[in-house]
Amino acid sequence: ELIARLGKTPGMHIRACVHNQDKADYLRSLGAHEVVTFDYQDPDTWTDALKDVQVVYSASPDPLLEHHFKFCDKLGSLKEQIQHVVRISCMGADTNTACYDKDKHVTRDGAPIPLMLQHYWWGEEALLKHGLPVTVLRNNFFMNHLLKTDTDTIDQEGWFSNPLGDARNSFVSTSDIGEAAAAVIAEGPGRHANKFYDLTGPEPQSMHEIAEDLGAALGKRVEYRPQDMAQFEEDFGPTRAAFFEYLTNGFYTRCSPDFYNIVGRRPTTYAEYL
Repeated sequence: ELIARLGKTPGMHIRACVHNQDKADYLRSLGAHEVVTFDYQDPDTWTDALKDVQVVYSASPDPLLEHHFKFCDKLGSLKEQIQHVVRISCMGADTNTACYDKDKHVTRDGAPIPLMLQHYWWGEEALLKHGLPVTVLRNNFFMNHLLKTDTDTIDQEGWFSNPLGDARNSFVSTSDIGEAAAAVIAEGPGRHANKFYDLTGPEPQSMHEIAEDLGAALGKRVEYRPQDMAQFEEDFGPTRAAFFEYLTNGFYTRCSPDFYNIVGRRPTTYAEYL
């Protein structure tokens, strides 16, 4: 989404980084002028990726957080060159725009904030400590991640399961994230440096409502089946389960105006995304 939008922006020269070169032609077709190999675990790939670059769009998988830290050190060494870094993150553990205490869970006494949320904040801190001009997009849970482990049962049997139940969350479209990032990059650090935006969907929805939207899009009945959190943790591990607990306690219910304030329209609904 980001490349497709920036590819139409006059004056932008886009170097897309890939871990798998099989995706290179697709990214060129979207608008990338160059495609280079990039690997967080191989610093030798960083030099070519960053040659003459002025703006960096930064996202990294949670298991490679330590490598992201080292990449941030590399960016810090190029402060005279790098004019803007736009970072993908998530709200919930930040201590610059809020006063979250990592040892205080929102709803469970004696428990810490989920480690995944702390990691998002640490990823931001690693850039900020170098004094880089940073914009952070703190996103709610992705619409396209919501049912990614249920596609087979939805296709074959018409149902999905998770522990979210009646809890309503304002899930966000990743296409919206790309659109917001493109606007932030195009408008530049003069307007967006040292800004931290919460990106959400436009309405909080329960799993029953998600099932209705999905059924309407597929043209068949789709059933939501509640799942026990303990079973969910057994299936997907404690890190994902801890994050999902925050999706059941109301923390991610609210709808932020930040997407509208960046691009001038309300966010995409789940039905529209489907």
